[in-house]
Amino acid sequence: MKKIITITALAIATTFGLFAFMAFLISSDQVAIPEPDTFVQIDVFQTPEDSPVEERPKPQFEPPTPPPVMARNNVTPVIAQVNTDFNYQPIGLKISDGGSKMGLMKGLPDSDARPIVRVTPNYPIDAARKGIEGWVVLAFDINEIGAVINVKVLDSAPKRIFDKAAKKALRKWKYRAKSVDGEQVSQRNFTVQLDFNMSQNI
Repeated sequence: MKKIITITALAIATTFGLFAFMAFLISSDQVAIPEPDTFVQIDVFQTPEDSPVEERPKPQFEPPTPPPVMARNNVTPVIAQVNTDFNYQPIGLKISDGGSKMGLMKGLPDSDARPIVRVTPNYPIDAARKGIEGWVVLAFDINEIGAVINVKVLDSAPKRIFDKAAKKALRKWKYRAKSVDGEQVSQRNFTVQLDFNMSQNI
C-alpha cells in the first residue's frame, strides 16, 4: 500500500514538473534555436600530367609530271593564185549621125571596163588542211558604176570546193565601167578563172 502511494506521489510530482517546465518555455520570448553546423565539402582532384607532344613529319607532295611537249604544228598560210586574165566580147555599138547633132559626140574617147580593185579569195580551211588545189571559172557582168553583178560558176575542179570562196571574192571586185561617148555603160558576159594553189605563200 505504501508503494502505491509513493509511486502515485512521484507520478504527480513528475507530471507537475513537466507542465511547469512547458509553461516556462512557452512564456519565454527568447528561445534559442540551435543552428545546425554546416559543413562545406571540398573535393580535391589532381590534374593529370600533360602527355608529351608528338611531332609528325609534314607529308611531302611531289608535283605531277608535266605532259610531254607536243610538236608545234606550223601551218603556212596560203592564198589562192588568181589568174586575172579574162576574155570577153564587148558589145558593138554603132552610132550614125544621120544628119543630126550626134555627130559632134564622135570626138570623145571610148574605153573598155578596167579593173581597179581585185580581192584575193580566201582559201577554204578544210581544203587547206587536206592539201586540195583547184580552180573556178566564173561568168559575170559589170554595171554602169563598175560593180560586179550576176556572178555564176561555169566550171570548177574539184566540184563545189572553191565555188563559194571564188564567188564571194569576185563580187568585191571593182571596175571602171566602159565609157561610150562620155557615158558609162554596162557590159555583159565576162569570164575569169580563179586558181587555188597551195604553193602560193604570203
